[in-house]
Amino acid sequence: MLDTGLEATVELVVGDGDTAQAMGSGDVAVLATPRMIALCEQATMSALNGHVDDGFTTVGLSVQVDHLRPTAVGGKIWAEAHLDKVEGRRLCFSVAAKDERGLIGAGRVTRVVVEVEHFMEKTR
Repeated sequence: MLDTGLEATVELVVGDGDTAQAMGSGDVAVLATPRMIALCEQATMSALNGHVDDGFTTVGLSVQVDHLRPTAVGGKIWAEAHLDKVEGRRLCFSVAAKDERGLIGAGRVTRVVVEVEHFMEKTR
């Protein structure tokens, strides 16, 4: 059973492949917004680790995240996720990304619990 309060933190040292230039989301060699969002989603998955029944997983439904400040290559960042609300199969997280200077991004990520086999049938 999933209850509010689950949380996790994941870390990343920004590499050349994590930049806006490398990911095609911008022209500068700083942390790409899509990479920051992916790290936030990774934190939500880490928070759920061991709490979802066998044969089930969660998939992303919506992401609403603001990228507030740049982080250079070589900078260490971390993303934190906190499960705020469980609405049936919907799991609503608050997320924040930070570097050594403070907050670089914040918002919400919503995931949905799905049965893996049933979900994958939709792709066939």
